[in-house]
Amino acid sequence: MKRVRLLHFDKLDEAIYEMQRIGVDPIGIESMREKAFHLNLKIEGIDCRLANFLKQEMVLLGGDVAIDRRIIDCSAAASDLILMGTLNQTKALIGKLENRFNDLQGLALRIRECLKNLESTPHTLRFKKKVLNLNEKTHLMGILNVTPDSFSDGGLYINPDKAIAHGIELASQGADIIDIGGESTRPGAAPLKQDEELRRVIPVIDGLAAKVEIPISIDTYKSSVAERSIESGAEMINDISGLKFDPKMVGVVAKYDVPVVLMHIKGTPKVMQSDVHYDCLLTEIMEYLEQSIEIAEGAGIDAGQIIVDPGIGFGKSVQDNLKIIRHLAELKSLGKPILLGTSRKSFIGKLLHADVNQRDEGTLASISAAIMNGANILRVHDVAPAKKAAQIADAIRRG
Repeated sequence: MKRVRLLHFDKLDEAIYEMQRIGVDPIGIESMREKAFHLNLKIEGIDCRLANFLKQEMVLLGGDVAIDRRIIDCSAAASDLILMGTLNQTKALIGKLENRFNDLQGLALRIRECLKNLESTPHTLRFKKKVLNLNEKTHLMGILNVTPDSFSDGGLYINPDKAIAHGIELASQGADIIDIGGESTRPGAAPLKQDEELRRVIPVIDGLAAKVEIPISIDTYKSSVAERSIESGAEMINDISGLKFDPKMVGVVAKYDVPVVLMHIKGTPKVMQSDVHYDCLLTEIMEYLEQSIEIAEGAGIDAGQIIVDPGIGFGKSVQDNLKIIRHLAELKSLGKPILLGTSRKSFIGKLLHADVNQRDEGTLASISAAIMNGANILRVHDVAPAKKAAQIADAIRRG
């Protein structure tokens, strides 16, 4: 009996590789390359007339569109829909839309932008000392909390000398970036005064910047702390609010032209886990991050210096966190590198019934899954084991 097996292509390159391996003529590969890669694109809030038009046109091209059944007779005014087809069919639909009236031309532009973002877009981050090519491998951001009350390592590195020594150790273990935070943002944490945050982080940044070659990131949502940190040697800003807690933060990022992480959070650290609910988790995260990107780029921040983070544990249930990791590739449509922080977090503890000091294996499993689903940067406490896990996951994912 002949063997039959399913081929699933995560990337267009994989489809081309399989055709080359079979021995398909190069001319044939060129004609079939975009027929082999299948897409499911969700489009939100399309009125009934346009939804029916899209379904009709996509069916004629050999694809299909999933819509609310009430759209057929327009008993519903609008619908979300799923556009289903090969890359070739989707591009053919774009061509049809571009030759129609204005609202269809605008939709064609959005679909084309989404396709562009889903391709293997080169991602690089510019720092003062170096440029990081995020396409070469998954990069690791080592966590350095100089706080007395962080959920995992609070109090361990509150002494500047110990913090600097640990930062040097993280660098020696293979960290690509060191993320220094002076305010705990664990669930239930109250805001910290600016002066105290500066007192904690500035001596560590001053000391560490002179001793390591890798970039230092400042984990803060306060513009004044970010600016002082950059002047002391930090080269990156990690803002858990996605530029939304402090309206002056966007100006600091633009002024110093540093990479910035825009994270999704629901509420504030003090209340974010008190009533976790989403009507549509991924949609709401995407909308929040899109708004943050618009704020950043509207202020003149280089689009290539923006990283997005869906905010594992920041106003999320256990199932929300798992869903984010499972569907992480959907964030690629934003066209930005993806950072993820799962290290030692409570969802791992709840799944394994493990306290914070017994979550290392769960952390490694979660970061491996994140890499397979498209993460570019992982924020971790334990760099050495994470580096080994990332090397294996990268070898599997990148071939």
